Amino acid sequence: MSTPARYYPDAATFLQAHPHRPGTLVFTNGCFDLIHPGHVQYLEDARALGDFLVLGLNSDASVARLKGPSRPLQDELARALVLLGLRSIDAVVRFDEDTPQELITALQPDVLVKGGDYTLDTVVGREVVEARGGKVVLIPFLPGHSTSTIVGRILSGRGVLA
Repeated sequence: MSTPARYYPDAATFLQAHPHRPGTLVFTNGCFDLIHPGHVQYLEDARALGDFLVLGLNSDASVARLKGPSRPLQDELARALVLLGLRSIDAVVRFDEDTPQELITALQPDVLVKGGDYTLDTVVGREVVEARGGKVVLIPFLPGHSTSTIVGRILSGRGVLA
């Protein structure tokens, strides 16, 4: 599989491709291993907060460290390709660390978005964004949708009607 357009292996490559800030820069991040309706809604809501949505994508090694040896289910290029197929995402930037702190510091987003399982105090990069006058937004999850639930159904052989 070839590298998808709008996929950047690191912050430096993204910044080189975008030397001028593309309006209000919104940032979120995650593993996005198995895309479901909750992800789609979350990313649409995040994109509505600005002009350009950058998704920080955990590398394969980072996902394995965070989620365990059975993950990721799809490699980082496959995950990026699926994500970039969504109209809400303007760019995907890969990062290898366990948190996006370095990526957030490099990109200096105007808006930092995380899911409803976070509190403002637990959002990595909050201080970077707020120090430059940006804001942190927590978006609630779409009930009934999670990657863990889908994986559990697959492993148990249960469909959605079972």
